[in-house]
Amino acid sequence: METDIHIRKAVPADAERLVELIKEVEDSGLMLFEPGERKTKPEQLKKRLEGMDEHSVILTAEEGRFLQGYLFAIGDALMRKRHTVYVAIGIREGQRGKGIGTQLFKTLELWAREKNLRRIELTVIEHNEPAVALYQKMGFEIEGIKKDSLYIKGEYVNEYYMARILSE
Repeated sequence: METDIHIRKAVPADAERLVELIKEVEDSGLMLFEPGERKTKPEQLKKRLEGMDEHSVILTAEEGRFLQGYLFAIGDALMRKRHTVYVAIGIREGQRGKGIGTQLFKTLELWAREKNLRRIELTVIEHNEPAVALYQKMGFEIEGIKKDSLYIKGEYVNEYYMARILSE
């Protein structure tokens, strides 16, 4: 069940709302940062958005005036890695399972093909089954396991390395 979501590139004017959304998503405990650990200020994100190079993109999922999700695709200027982007995605808790992640990934794929990218990669906490299912639905495969890579709530947890190779 897809919602009436508009996917677009983030602009500097989004910085404040995007920082708030990132912090809210991180409160889920399923992201790299602990709840409240990220200290990014809107001014810092605004500068990052103003200085985005052609190797990276930040997408937003907007419903009316509200940001419901985001996807960061961070590339590298190094010649040997220019064909790859690393992805971080977050969806507002009450909006998960409504097709927003799918829409963000479809938009990312269009952007990646325009940029002649070959590889989209990410890591995900092994027990985050809904995220793993989304990534697999979008064509990502598990390439490996980062054993005991994170320490969450007194326990070591694994992360999956996942990637999607874009065919020509």
